[in-house]
Amino acid sequence: MIRTGFYGGSFNPIHNGHIALARRFLEDMKLDEVWFVVSPQNPFKRESNDLLDNQLRLQIVQTAIADEPRFHATDYEFRLPTPSYTWRTLQHLAQDKPEREFTLLIGADNWASFNRWNHHEDILAHHRIAVYPRRHFSIAPATLPPNVTLLRTPLYDISSTNIRHRIRQGMSVADVLPKNILEMAVAAYRVND
Repeated sequence: MIRTGFYGGSFNPIHNGHIALARRFLEDMKLDEVWFVVSPQNPFKRESNDLLDNQLRLQIVQTAIADEPRFHATDYEFRLPTPSYTWRTLQHLAQDKPEREFTLLIGADNWASFNRWNHHEDILAHHRIAVYPRRHFSIAPATLPPNVTLLRTPLYDISSTNIRHRIRQGMSVADVLPKNILEMAVAAYRVND
């Protein structure tokens, strides 16, 4: 069985915090690989109107992780109905990729609202979940179910929203984006504005 991390998100854009977190996820959960599952539409972010084109975001993610042999960017959710419910994606993956065991990565903010997720009980019953810390969301490890792990990662205070704002303002984002996507991302978000 291939132990695969499921790291879903809009990655609008992917940034250094995403990559650092994926490295910790890979090591701490003893995974073989991490899949960056680029989402066409987050059901909790339906009002977002500054989402780059799906294929362009996928291309930016692929470029950003090109030097990480155990990372993989996938457009799997592009072929599924929107909005992108994690449960539905995991159901399809279980059928299409039976050789893989998926571990879900979510933030503490998402864990706080996990009971509102579509079929959250089923996700919890069939998958391991790794929760990473987020500012203003404290979690007591003793309160977590046995298959849910609180990762001991630093707080990665980098926001894709803030990055888009900085690009629109003509400010540098060299400190928060991987060097190999810097020009591509800045150009894409300036055109999209």
